[in-house]
Amino acid sequence: MKALRKAAPQKGLEIVDIPEPQVGPNDVKVRVMRAGICGTDLHILEWDASAQDMCDSVPFTPGHEFYGEVTEIGEDVVDVRVGDRISGEGHVVCGICRNCRAGRRHMCIRTRSIGVQRDGAFAEYVVVPQQNVWVHHNDGGEEIITPELGAIFDPLGNAVHTTLKFPLVGEDVLITGAGPIGLMCAAVARHAGARYIAITDVKDHRLAMAKEMGTDAQIDVSTTSVRDIQASLGMREGFDVGLEISGQASALQDMIDNMNHGGKISMLGLPSKQFEINWTTVVTRMLTLQGIYGREMFETWNAMNAMVRTSKILRERVLSTVTDVLPAEKWADAYALARSGEAGKIVLDWENI
Repeated sequence: MKALRKAAPQKGLEIVDIPEPQVGPNDVKVRVMRAGICGTDLHILEWDASAQDMCDSVPFTPGHEFYGEVTEIGEDVVDVRVGDRISGEGHVVCGICRNCRAGRRHMCIRTRSIGVQRDGAFAEYVVVPQQNVWVHHNDGGEEIITPELGAIFDPLGNAVHTTLKFPLVGEDVLITGAGPIGLMCAAVARHAGARYIAITDVKDHRLAMAKEMGTDAQIDVSTTSVRDIQASLGMREGFDVGLEISGQASALQDMIDNMNHGGKISMLGLPSKQFEINWTTVVTRMLTLQGIYGREMFETWNAMNAMVRTSKILRERVLSTVTDVLPAEKWADAYALARSGEAGKIVLDWENI
């Protein structure tokens, strides 16, 4: 089969022929149809310090955001059938650590990530444990969950986990970073009943997309302050909930400065380096800073599945974050587009390689 491989511990990737993966008794083999490019995949391409810290063996196949069709199941697999259309949870957990046994699998201390520490979905086929399979019950159809939408269930899960960590009904929400996940956060916050939603970025096309997500204010922080927008919305106090997606030091500090007393911040963005924040403000305003990693397994999946299936508006808004679908053989162009920041979510088509 064809696969996009990290063949050596150095910059670059290449399309190669490798054997199809074998199925164990508890495994599911999936014919990959679509696979999304994530920021992690960009690090792996560059083989920077972050990638070297994450990836513990080379060669391997990247790719952890995917949608496909089940072609084979192991002898002990239940509730998954050949022909099912599925998305994949990218975190493979041990099942026996304290958190796993307590039902907090997203906090497993031995998590192994598909496409990072084991072969992933930038290939014609991928094998994953049955517990990592999310079946879309469409009887093989694509009426609601299209391949492109199914391929972004992983990042949508990040957005849903981040956005719904704290109650949102009637609350004022500030989102820092209008990339694909930030845009999804905005759509989910609107669906969940937030009052005012403001989002920040420095790219006009991202802010324009944010407006289509139902946000009330799109703030170019290179020219406009959050405080001024807050006043224009008629807000007498600060934001109740903050969703930090950018990983930028200045964005987090700006958010902290504009939070109401007792405000709560969900932090998904990964900073590229350590930085200081004003802890005096955090303490005296009694702010809550909550780190978010991945998705709650599988409560987040249940929530996002229910929301996109029952709301056409939300479904369309989430799917609109996918701006480009390129054939897998044009992976280099797809990576360049993703790296440029001039598009939304980039998806590779693996069906006809």
